[in-house]
Amino acid sequence: MNFNKFFSAKGPLRHSFSEASGPASGGQSKTFRRVLWGIGIAIILLAAFKAGEFVGFRKASFSYRWGENYYRSFTGPRGGFFGELGGRDFMMGHGTSGTIVKVATSTLVVQDRDNAEKVILITKNTVVNRFRDTIPASDLKENDNVVIIGSPNDAGQIEAKLIRVLPPPGVPGAFPGPASGTPLKTPQQR
Repeated sequence: MNFNKFFSAKGPLRHSFSEASGPASGGQSKTFRRVLWGIGIAIILLAAFKAGEFVGFRKASFSYRWGENYYRSFTGPRGGFFGELGGRDFMMGHGTSGTIVKVATSTLVVQDRDNAEKVILITKNTVVNRFRDTIPASDLKENDNVVIIGSPNDAGQIEAKLIRVLPPPGVPGAFPGPASGTPLKTPQQR
């Protein structure tokens, strides 16, 4: 069936009306086109609304997750970074802290404060620091205290981005200040 002919002013519908509707009515095609335009505009408006709703939901979800993890991201553990190694709120799945219990070529096993062992993957992009110095990953050894920042993978391991080796707790002089027994030097004494 030829729809253009059917809905045009010269098609079969034109002849089915009385002569009173005649050429002044313009036929059904103008009315039909207006209805199609109206439906098309309504569909476009609904699609734009739905797209805005989707984007708004994604932004709200991101803001909520960011707000929930703000203190973990920017304030660190409750006792401070060096107060008590491995606070319960420290880093969760994106890192850990504790003592190295096993060293292999590209992995470490770290035992955290809760005695849970976590597997840490070391890649060529992993940075290992002892104080301010960057050291090779081969210098890591069992019983080193470490803080690891990375990202979890599907196997439940942490792919390390940064490994920081800390001095053992209670070592005098490890961190200058009143807690270590080593006084801080003033600028005049340096």
